[in-house]
Amino acid sequence: MLSWALVFLVVALIAGALGLSGVAGVATDIAWILFVVGLVVAVVLFITGRRPL
Repeated sequence: MLSWALVFLVVALIAGALGLSGVAGVATDIAWILFVVGLVVAVVLFITGRRPL
């Protein structure tokens, strides 16, 4: 999930450099959401002692 967040972050950076502000904003929002979800899942797995799938 964090890898997808990184992909969307790169898309946002490229779109921002090309002047596509709408696409960059959406990609940044998606990257942020995926990052937060990935972090929450990682913390839950750490607390429960389970290994990632």
